[in-house]
Amino acid sequence: MSGTAPNEETRLYFVRHAHSPYIHGREMERGLSAAGRADAENLRLRLEQENIGIFVSSPYRRAIDTLAPLAESAGQPILLFEGLQERLVSGSRDLGAAGFLEEKARCYADFDYCPPGGESSRAAAGRAMPVLRELLHNHAGQRIAIGTHGDILTLMLNGFAPEFGFEFWQRLSMPDVYCAFFDQGIYRGVERIRCV
Repeated sequence: MSGTAPNEETRLYFVRHAHSPYIHGREMERGLSAAGRADAENLRLRLEQENIGIFVSSPYRRAIDTLAPLAESAGQPILLFEGLQERLVSGSRDLGAAGFLEEKARCYADFDYCPPGGESSRAAAGRAMPVLRELLHNHAGQRIAIGTHGDILTLMLNGFAPEFGFEFWQRLSMPDVYCAFFDQGIYRGVERIRCV
């Protein structure tokens, strides 16, 4: 699917997963709530008109399940990339809502800060950005949906534009969709797509 001329616009659709009940220590396998499944279907209805042809995702179940209705409608598989998984902040500790927010803010204030058992912003971005560069190189001129998470989505957009940080992360909803535009691999901007 990479036969499109490289001077055509490439679009990356960052699809933040729909609602998933939080279960500490179950990052990989927790799926969507009933409301999340309904939102994933609404997302499909909205994004079908975007003519997306390539689907990739974090290996986490909630990201895959959010993207699945759209990929199935397009008759395409979802390719999984470990580099797109969510950034861990708490490790094995359950910090509670206030503690989690405090650690998250610190991670954005200092990209080299690594919370105990977690991952620094620089390390998380360092594993995700090569995936995006590979997609932009291999699928120039295509429309690509990326099943993702709030934190790693923010860090990936930050890799193109520094205004994406903690405040942006706080404003994200579940699900949420941001489309980034590229001209010959060069970032040109991003817009939010309302789906629910």
